[in-house]
Amino acid sequence: MQITASHNPPADNGYKVYLDGGLQIVPPTDRDIESAMAAAPTDIARSEVSPVDTDLLHDYVRRAATVRRTTGDLRVALTPMHGVGGEVALHVLSEAGITDVHTVAEQFAPDPDFPTVAFPNPEEPGATDLLLALAAEVDADVAIALDPDADRCAVAVPTPTGWRMLSGDETGWLLGDYVLSQTEPGDVMVASTVVSSRMLAAIAASHGARHVETLTGFKWLARADAGLPGTTLVYAYEEAIGHCVDPAAVRDKDGITAAVLVCDLVVALRRDGRTLLDALDGLASAHGVHATAAVSVPADATVMPRLRAAPPARLAGFDVTVDDLSVRRGQSRTDAVILSGGDADTSIRVVVRPSGTEPKVKSYFEVRCAPEADLDAARIRAFAVQDELLRAARW
Repeated sequence: MQITASHNPPADNGYKVYLDGGLQIVPPTDRDIESAMAAAPTDIARSEVSPVDTDLLHDYVRRAATVRRTTGDLRVALTPMHGVGGEVALHVLSEAGITDVHTVAEQFAPDPDFPTVAFPNPEEPGATDLLLALAAEVDADVAIALDPDADRCAVAVPTPTGWRMLSGDETGWLLGDYVLSQTEPGDVMVASTVVSSRMLAAIAASHGARHVETLTGFKWLARADAGLPGTTLVYAYEEAIGHCVDPAAVRDKDGITAAVLVCDLVVALRRDGRTLLDALDGLASAHGVHATAAVSVPADATVMPRLRAAPPARLAGFDVTVDDLSVRRGQSRTDAVILSGGDADTSIRVVVRPSGTEPKVKSYFEVRCAPEADLDAARIRAFAVQDELLRAARW
């Protein structure tokens, strides 16, 4: 068993517990542990824990570097955001042949006070300002931000009007498509969560692969192939910039291996005269424009019962179908409601769930417009519908 710190608020004193195989625990193991702790005597003998040597780290560096499939250097701007991933990320990238890496000096050394950011999450507005400034200064090919424990990876790309952060879904589409394009056909599968975009399912189908949807969190994504004997999980992601790109070695989200694969994809696309934005356009042309957004608002315990009792009949001009996940059976049961609707050209989907750590309700929006030649027009339409959804979402 392995116990590690989590990103929960400090007052929660949160931690994660892993079992053999590197998977986070799920029920009923959590209840079994809780019962054992409650029944344990107070005078348990204690002994020192012997720290592991560096062999494990060296093994990780060597394995993580093998995620790369191409050769050729590129220029990378990188920040570990005051966390623990800086040195290891540089070692892994170097081992993978990526040596032109520029780091945000102010954020490279671990610092639990996170002095340069209001909140040390690459998804937060302003958190990557120093990274994007560095990327522009050094004319980088790609910019990468790890979160402080280096299990999440955010990506930024240059555009004609400046640098732009990709969403977790956009990075998920790109990496999922790339992994499947580099995987031998067979009984392979990819996975994403109920609050992530639906595009990965379409991408998987185009590659003849299986797609599985799980509940939120990598404790579920890591088990996406459970009960599917002979099927191999090759990629999993969640919209909150978490990516598992080498499930055979790490059954959890891992920002460093994700960073290596992002760099590899940039080089692979460059050989064809393309960029990550071109690749996103290609996916939109093939599978439709998908506009996604997430909103988190303070709320009390009455919101979900109220939404279940009186769900909206229409959203953004479409009749709504309600799927209440709290009435499902087994491991697909959770406290969430899915509102969906649409027609042949446009579909909408909203997932509403309470936060697991804070008194908030989170809503995840997705609008899909069918493939068409004019991507700009499709995007304008998709974002207009999304704006309607955002205005109507007053649960």
